[in-house]
Amino acid sequence: MPVVRLLTDSTAYLPHDLVAALAIEVVPLQVVVGGTSRAEGVEISSGEVAEALRRWTPVSTSRPSPAAMLDGYEKLAADGADEIVSLHLSAEMSGTCAAARLAARDAPVPVHVVDSRSLGMGLGYAVLAAAVAAGEGADGGACAARARARAEVTRGYFYVDTLEHLRRGGRIGAAQALLGSALAVKPLLQLVDGRIEPLEKVRTSNRALARLEELALEAVPGAAEGSTEVDVTVHHLASPERAERLAGRLADRFGRLAELRTVEVGAVVGAHVGPGMLAVVVSPTS
Repeated sequence: MPVVRLLTDSTAYLPHDLVAALAIEVVPLQVVVGGTSRAEGVEISSGEVAEALRRWTPVSTSRPSPAAMLDGYEKLAADGADEIVSLHLSAEMSGTCAAARLAARDAPVPVHVVDSRSLGMGLGYAVLAAAVAAGEGADGGACAARARARAEVTRGYFYVDTLEHLRRGGRIGAAQALLGSALAVKPLLQLVDGRIEPLEKVRTSNRALARLEELALEAVPGAAEGSTEVDVTVHHLASPERAERLAGRLADRFGRLAELRTVEVGAVVGAHVGPGMLAVVVSPTS
């Protein structure tokens, strides 16, 4: 039975204790604030990014280098890995997958690179699916297939106070951001094939959050009625009270919840969505 180990990037936002328990290697993306580059989750927090964005300090992000990826692969191989599954945020939003594929060419063991077409716990659930498969004795190819299958059925919806941060980071077009600002609407967005796409516009933040709740319930057929078991994560940036209220409402309304998490996004995603962001990720467990 092959020893399959997992590597992911810092945008999965998996709990630290779970990462340690599953022996997952995490390679950080970089966040540049005011010209200084720091590693996400190691040298900079989401709170620091939120404060910089409130001051309109320039914030940008960059992928890990192929060398950093290769260091991770070599570490896992030295620890006994026969194969590695390397799982990352959407290639539509970052060059992280490209860096992983470049590094995989020089890795000492076979590496299966998975583009989750997602981020946050949309990526995290794919990592956990691969971990379950590895624990069952699956080889690297089967673990990667399990991760891709979980990512394909996972849905993510989010609310932002302003589209300006997404515009500055190049994640939406300038025309879309201008339209939102001109009409003073509150935008709801979704992940579609690895890209951030506008979904709906509502007039107030309260209406936006109520609609976010409904979208989460509609995301997976049978989830509200209890015929399908789901994992749910509520993400936020610098908005813990609203996130906890939303999580509480979802806990009351989903029929069968395997696990419900409330997780603040890290510095990289935070740099693009801005303070006040709320998101719901819904993923069927089977």
